[in-house]
Amino acid sequence: MPQVKERTKTDNIVDVRDLKVYFPVFGGVFLKKVAEVKAVDGVTFSVKRGETLGLVGESGCGKTTIGKALINLVRPTGGKILFKKEPLETTIDLARINKEQMRPLRADIQMIFQDPYSSLNPRMSVQEIIEEPLKIHRKDLSAEKREETIRWLLKKVGLTPEQASRYPHEFSGGQRQRIGVARALSTKPKFIIADEPVSALDVSIQAQVINLLQDLQDEFKLTYLFIAHDLSVVEHISGRIAVMYLGNMVEIGSSYEVNTNPIHPYTQALISAVPKPDPSKRGRKRIILKGDVPSPLHKPSGCAFRTRCPIAKKECAERKPELIEKKPGHFVACPF
Repeated sequence: MPQVKERTKTDNIVDVRDLKVYFPVFGGVFLKKVAEVKAVDGVTFSVKRGETLGLVGESGCGKTTIGKALINLVRPTGGKILFKKEPLETTIDLARINKEQMRPLRADIQMIFQDPYSSLNPRMSVQEIIEEPLKIHRKDLSAEKREETIRWLLKKVGLTPEQASRYPHEFSGGQRQRIGVARALSTKPKFIIADEPVSALDVSIQAQVINLLQDLQDEFKLTYLFIAHDLSVVEHISGRIAVMYLGNMVEIGSSYEVNTNPIHPYTQALISAVPKPDPSKRGRKRIILKGDVPSPLHKPSGCAFRTRCPIAKKECAERKPELIEKKPGHFVACPF
């Protein structure tokens, strides 16, 4: 397994550097490659140990692709995904290892999927669903100990041990998502990728699942990458927020700064679209972006947002803007 030993002053559990994920498009009689979809096009960010980083953006901007690339369900086209495995000075580039080499690392990196209806095997009972990763990654546990662990996990996520013998179709959406959380926790992970874990749930159930994730984070010292398109949910659970547009990162900063003082024009438009229950804020100006989101097959040159940007200049078409630190810890991919 390729490993790079390095010492760092930061306490980042994951460092993503210039990550690219391109999907080929085949066409013609002989099905030759005619184009490629640039789902993730040179993204750089880091996740600090013990924090929740919220990843937001429109549907199709590449959020889920980043999550799948981090856990090696999608192979990166380029870039680095540096995962800090204990001891802290040991760094593994997840973008350079194959699925067989990735397998033992899945105990440390788990994923909670978006759809609780399709992410659970309908032919397996809850006990079998949670027990499967225990058999793979915690082989030291006896059958009796595994059963005890399953009962303990179900209690932790708000279910009862008696429900272990049931099948997914016997549960509500919120309960199924709790089963997914229990499965993710079973290997004692250090880093969890939550891919829109509440978007398929009712609002009241969303709050329960989010509170559950926060309680578990405090108890087990977990680190989350929380992927969502609902800014109000992300603001509630995240310490920092990263905003994506068409495969590129446009702004990263603290949750408070991004929500109260967004700098990038796209982030400003996103924030203005969030409904505010406060009557004193209902008269605020709504930013309406012109045009449609370009196709990832034919991305604009330079800044991908320039075709819809209200402050775009000629220079925006010449080169892709880099993330610049405008304030301490607040980075924006816009020189203007």
